[in-house]
Amino acid sequence: MTRIIGLVPARMAASRFPGKPLFPLCGRPMLEHCFLRARMFDRWDALAICTCDAEIRDFAESRGWPVIWTRDTHTRALDRVAEAAGKCGIELADDDIVACVQGDEPMLHPDMIRAVIDPFKADAGVRGTMLGVHITDEEMWRNPDIVKIAHDLKGNVLYTSRSPIPYAKTFSAGLEARRVGGIFAFRWEALRWFTETPESPLEQKESCDSNRIPDNGWFQRLAPYPAVNYFSVDSPADAATVEAHMRADPLWGTY
Repeated sequence: MTRIIGLVPARMAASRFPGKPLFPLCGRPMLEHCFLRARMFDRWDALAICTCDAEIRDFAESRGWPVIWTRDTHTRALDRVAEAAGKCGIELADDDIVACVQGDEPMLHPDMIRAVIDPFKADAGVRGTMLGVHITDEEMWRNPDIVKIAHDLKGNVLYTSRSPIPYAKTFSAGLEARRVGGIFAFRWEALRWFTETPESPLEQKESCDSNRIPDNGWFQRLAPYPAVNYFSVDSPADAATVEAHMRADPLWGTY
């Protein structure tokens, strides 16, 4: 059977929010929310935190969570995840699945992980997937910190951008705009290909590393997800937004 490995990349040196993984949200470090929510997904063959920071390693080990030590030269989460996957203690086959669950998504739900895994079961040709959350708020659609998705009729991701796409003179929920959620999955061979392939022109221009994939002629499959209160943390202001919504989240109090 195909194995599914989950990795939660985290580092202290985030440029806009140093120390972000251990920043407290509702009295618990952000990384704790991410890991315990990810652990609720019931199909993992392994789940671990991957980091290059002793503070994160020590915190995770104090909780008894698996940690994989990685180099401190990585600037992208997928590079860290690829290194960690090669050190996970399981000899991965090319078609095994490696999921990246970003360590700054404290409001993730396990069915989001299921959404990015299901396309692999439905179509053997899928090499990578991306969580795409429906945007119903115009401010979010226009926010350059939020990466938006354009996809074809099959759900193949054609392009990601910080600009408001698909373009429309007037925004509405019916535009079916989607934003990138912080959960991705790849066949092991595809993740290796990604990390071994140079940055592409659209990747550099848009500052969206997912554009490396269509620039080189293959596609991630969109994993669509309905609009929910689901906020990434890129700044202290984002942390305040999460705290304002966390206690009303249905998973709060279950871990």
